[in-house]
Amino acid sequence: MPQMMPMEWMLLYTTFLMTFLMFNIMNYFMQSPQQQSKTKKYINISKTNWKW
Repeated sequence: MPQMMPMEWMLLYTTFLMTFLMFNIMNYFMQSPQQQSKTKKYINISKTNWKW
């Protein structure tokens, strides 16, 4: 194993790196987005006319 050529180490590194990246990308895009609720929440604001 220590007598491997540097190009073989580089190939091994790129193989593991590509596998890792593809796994992470697939896991990221497999999640479906959350459905947004169609009901809108309104904030009740009572306007008061101040007479100073």
